Amino acid sequence: MKSMRNSVHLIGRLGKDPEIKTFNERKRATFSLATTDTYKNQKGEKVEDTQWHNVVIWGKLAGIVEKYVKKGDEIAVEGKLVHRSYESNGDKKFVTEVDVNDLLMLGGKKDK
Repeated sequence: MKSMRNSVHLIGRLGKDPEIKTFNERKRATFSLATTDTYKNQKGEKVEDTQWHNVVIWGKLAGIVEKYVKKGDEIAVEGKLVHRSYESNGDKKFVTEVDVNDLLMLGGKKDK
């Protein structure tokens, strides 16, 4: 059994087309993934709660994403959380990303 210490499973829709970059012949795909939970509040009204996740995919899977995955597509990803920081204009920025090791395309566009 794989370690579950740092394991993330998400099903959501892409907020934009993936951004593809190549580093030393190794591809990287990045995009935002929206996951939405729906529930009823105390008044019985339907409420949608959407969370946005930064996703990073490397290598062969990034090539698959480049060819087949676009804004609005529903996918399932499995990976781990990665926290990193960087400096921007003298300010320290913190980022949390999902580093994906498995991907499943679920098909179908969301109704407009």
